[in-house]
Amino acid sequence: MLKKVVIVGGGTAGWMTAAYLRAAFGERISVTVVESQRIKTIGVGEATFSTVRHFFSYLGLPENVWMPRCNATYKLGIRFENWRQKGHYFYHPFERLRKVDGFPITDWWLDRGTGDRFDRDVFLMAAICDAERSPRHLDGTLFEQEFKERGEGEAERSTLAEQDTQFPYAYQFDAGLLAGFLTEYATERGARHIVDDVVEVRQDERGFISAVRTREHGDVEGDLFVDCTGFRGLLINQTMDVPFQSFQDMLPNDSAVALRVPVDMEQRGLRPCTTATAQDAGWIWTIPLFGRIGTGYVYASDYTTPEEAERTLREFAGPGAEDLEANHIRMRVGRSRSSWVKNCVAIGLSSGFVEPLESTGIFFIQQGIEELVKHFPDETWDPGVQASYNRTVANAIDGVREFLVLHYRCAARADNDYWRDAKQRALPDGLAERLEVWKSRTPTAENIYPHYHGFEAYSYHAMLLGLGGIRLRPPAALRLMDGADAEREFQMLRDQSKELVSRLPSQYEYLAQMH
Repeated sequence: MLKKVVIVGGGTAGWMTAAYLRAAFGERISVTVVESQRIKTIGVGEATFSTVRHFFSYLGLPENVWMPRCNATYKLGIRFENWRQKGHYFYHPFERLRKVDGFPITDWWLDRGTGDRFDRDVFLMAAICDAERSPRHLDGTLFEQEFKERGEGEAERSTLAEQDTQFPYAYQFDAGLLAGFLTEYATERGARHIVDDVVEVRQDERGFISAVRTREHGDVEGDLFVDCTGFRGLLINQTMDVPFQSFQDMLPNDSAVALRVPVDMEQRGLRPCTTATAQDAGWIWTIPLFGRIGTGYVYASDYTTPEEAERTLREFAGPGAEDLEANHIRMRVGRSRSSWVKNCVAIGLSSGFVEPLESTGIFFIQQGIEELVKHFPDETWDPGVQASYNRTVANAIDGVREFLVLHYRCAARADNDYWRDAKQRALPDGLAERLEVWKSRTPTAENIYPHYHGFEAYSYHAMLLGLGGIRLRPPAALRLMDGADAEREFQMLRDQSKELVSRLPSQYEYLAQMH
C-alpha cells in the first residue's frame, strides 16, 4: 500500500485535505504539507453548502469547538437581491419542498398564486432569515424541521453519501482562521508541516512525481502528491501538463475585488444568510461573520475595470470601508481536464472553480477529498480507479456550471449590455432542452442535471421562481383537483413561520452565548 502523501500548498484546500486524511487513515499513512510563506492564499471562500457539516462531523468537531475559533456564523441560504429588478429579493434556502397530493407545493403556488413572495409562501427559511433568527434555540436544539440529527454519544462520522435528509443550514467563516485551526488539528495528529518554497518538481522515468525539491529542506519524497496550489496548478497543470478547460464562454465573470469590513454585529444585526446583490457587471457578496463583514464584487473584466469595480464595492460597503485594503483576484473559471493523473491529484482551485455565486468552492474541496479516500490507490495504480475519480469530480463541477449558467440566463434583469448578453451566451449541453421542459413541468430529480453536483430539484424551483426570467406553468391536473389540502399547507407554513420567528433567538444572541 502507499504510505506517504505529500500535499503541496496549504490554505483551506491543503489543510482540509491533511486533516481529513489523518482522520480517515490515522497513523497508517504519513501526511506532509509543504506550504510557502511567500504565496498568499485566495482566502475569500467564506460561505459553504449545508453538506459541509459532514466534514466537521468526520473530524469529530462539534460546533462549539471550531465555530468561535473561526468567527463562524450560520447560513440558512442565499438572499438574491436585484436579479429580477432593482428592489426585488428572494431566498434560495436549504429546505426541501413539501408535497401535497403528489405535487410539490410550488406547483400549487403557481396554480393558486397565493402571494407575490413565493419563498415566504413555500419555505420556512425566508421568514427566519428576514427576522435574523438563529436555527437553534438557546439550549442548542434545532428548530422544527424534517431532518435527522444524531443524539449525543452516537457515531458522527458521515460523508456526502449520507445526505439523506436536508440539513437546514451551512456555515460562514473566516477562511484564514479555519486554515489555521485545521493546521493545529492536523499537526497535533501527526501531519508534518514544512514551510518552504518548492523550487523544482522531480519526476521518474514513468512521468510520476517522485519528489518536490524545496529551497531549504531539500527533497520531499512521496507516493501520492496532492496539488493544492490554487489557480497556479503547479503540479497538475505545470508539471503533469493537464490542459485547463475554460468556462469563460458561458460564465464571463473572471475577476473579483474583496474587502474585510469590521462591524459591530450586535448593533447591525446578523442575518443568517449570504447575500448576492446584482450589479452592472456582476454581483456583490455580503457574508456576515462574528465581528466583520466579508464583501466582494465578482465581475467580468470585459464590462468594467478593476478601478471601477473597487469604487463600486467601496460605495456599496459604506463609510466603514474607506481606508481598508482591497484584495484584487483574477479568477480561473473552469476545470482541469483530469483532476487525477499518474500519482498527482488536484484538489481545490487547481482542480476546478466555478465562480462563487452558490458557495461551491469548499464543496468542491470536500467532495474531492471524500472521493480521494473512497478511491485511494494502491501500488498498482489501477487506471479504472483514476477514471472513476475523474468522472465523479468532473460531473460535479460541470453540473454546478450548468446551475450557475441558469442564474444568468433566467434572470429577468436586462437593463444593460452585461445582463442582455447573459441571455445570448452558449449553454451547456442539455440545458436548453431542460429549460423548455421546465416551462410546463417544474424541475424533478429526473429532469435536472443527471449527475451528483450538490443541488436538488428544490434549488432549481427556488431559482426559476425567484429570477423570473422564464414563465413556469402549473400542471393542468391541478385545475381538476381539490386544492383544500394545499390551502391548509400554505396556512400551516404561515403559522409555523410566525411561531418560529417569535420563539427563536436572534443569531447574534445565540452566537454571543456560544462565544
